[in-house]
Amino acid sequence: MNKAQLIDAIAAEANLTKADAKRALDAFIATTTKALKKGNRVALVGFGSFSVSERGARTGRNPQTGAEIKIKAKKVVKFKAGSELGDAVK
Repeated sequence: MNKAQLIDAIAAEANLTKADAKRALDAFIATTTKALKKGNRVALVGFGSFSVSERGARTGRNPQTGAEIKIKAKKVVKFKAGSELGDAVK
């Protein structure tokens, strides 16, 4: 499902116009992004939680040449599914 399909589904499920559904989705994305940039965790009970963690520097290999390359440390976003979401997918 891409963003346009998600907007259509939200509009149908919540009985909103597509424009309102798009604004709501964009607001959710923007708010979640701001919170994660600050290092905060975003938890939606039953759905899951988004958090930021540090990935340390490491050595990797170029698959074409086999040469070692250095991969810099960086922050990554993690998502952990909640129990209700996990149960619904089973």
